Amino acid sequence: MTDRPAPDDRPLVLVSLGTDHHPFDRLVDWIDGYAADRPEVRCLVQHGGTRPPSVAEGVAFLDHDRLGALMAEAAAVVTHGGPATVTEARRSGHLPIAVARDPELGEHVDDHQLRFVSRLDIAGMVRSCASSQQLTATLDKALSQPADFRMDPEADSGPAAAVRYAGELIDLLCSSADTPPQRPLPEPDADVAADSWPEVTVVVPTRDRPELLRRTLRSITGQDYPGVITTLVVYDHDDPDHSLSDDSDDRPVLVLGNTMSPGLAGARNTGLLAAETDLVAFCDDDDTWLPHKLRAQVAVLRAEPETEIVCCGIRVAYNTTESPRVLDRTTVTFADLLRSRLTELHPSTFLLRRDALVHGCGMVREEIPGSYGEDYELLLRLARRAPIRNLPDPAVRVLWHSRSHFTGRWQTVSTALRWLLTEYPEFRLVPRGYARVAGQIAFAEAAAGRRGTALEWALAALRARPLEPRVPLAVAVACGLPADAVLRALHRRGKGI
Repeated sequence: MTDRPAPDDRPLVLVSLGTDHHPFDRLVDWIDGYAADRPEVRCLVQHGGTRPPSVAEGVAFLDHDRLGALMAEAAAVVTHGGPATVTEARRSGHLPIAVARDPELGEHVDDHQLRFVSRLDIAGMVRSCASSQQLTATLDKALSQPADFRMDPEADSGPAAAVRYAGELIDLLCSSADTPPQRPLPEPDADVAADSWPEVTVVVPTRDRPELLRRTLRSITGQDYPGVITTLVVYDHDDPDHSLSDDSDDRPVLVLGNTMSPGLAGARNTGLLAAETDLVAFCDDDDTWLPHKLRAQVAVLRAEPETEIVCCGIRVAYNTTESPRVLDRTTVTFADLLRSRLTELHPSTFLLRRDALVHGCGMVREEIPGSYGEDYELLLRLARRAPIRNLPDPAVRVLWHSRSHFTGRWQTVSTALRWLLTEYPEFRLVPRGYARVAGQIAFAEAAAGRRGTALEWALAALRARPLEPRVPLAVAVACGLPADAVLRALHRRGKGI
């Protein structure tokens, strides 16, 4: 048994849950797990109305002076999503590590903490954590790289901050009117030795589509990529099929169950956390890769260390027709994505640096209703940090069919899109982008039979953009035209709502 260091010698992780009377046992359990695994770290939890920790130190309440003294001493500060607690941590010079209370778990009366922490995380004012694994990784980074979690307490207050924020919005509004300069892609290097290509992990979420899944796996293991490709098949709401496992040296396939929130976002995060490689790709279980896809994308990341994600074009397959969808640009910005969904940037084309998510902008957002649009929201967050790179080449075949997960789930679609507008108020600065989302909501509401709400959103879309093309479709569905008929007509041309 190793000697436990004296408490005063250990770095302090201070956790403040504020004074809210709702229990926040989830975060206490996460900190207890961290304290048990890291005895060399002192963990102190101010737990308020929540039960005290069993491994970490605990105190119910701290007066203002004692709390300030502990924050000054702490190596890292973890907070719930209360504005007062977050502000106090920032005033003490810490970049807070924030875990929002979830009303669906009985941790609060509404979702304002989820929305508040999300906005602060996007603005770089906190580091948000949505799982115990993410919290562990973030705390380890805070202790090993303390400078990344310290800040000037005056940096986000006063007139200077307001002027800076206004300037950022003006820059965004101006930049959204122009197409950014297109930086050429690096030339592929044909002389690279096979053993110098990095290993790639591919995360494939799946649910009740065994035949399509096997075809997807064949397209991944059949890549002409010189390096190792490890595929993680993550089963969501389904028993894992371990017969798919393959322990080959250069194309292993591992089978996992979703250990995060049920749904697509949780399944992707399960794979991200299980991955042990710097590069991670996504592929849905009904899509297939062309043989050259991965090699072409990795070549970009090898040549551009600053790039965090590379996408490519797609071929949309619907019934007996196929339509290429290729974005004729190599660089995509945040303003581009506000203006247009750019459906060519499909999640099955994503190749990412794992660290950009796990220790950067955050994991796939599991709180998005039904996980609808989680890929688009992730692109928005990544594009805030650095431009997205794109190969104008249809290297992924995307299958549109009646078994798609969101077929007919109009209430989920509408709720998720309204969530997106709340989380990204910047849409109000880009009328074309706001009208697009409002038109999609109008169509979803009409398809769900809520005619009045559909017409309200249709009017909102028209006010932003009088020629928004989704509005007449939504009105037609509200007047009785079957939504499925509209979608079938669009899908035959490789388009959607």
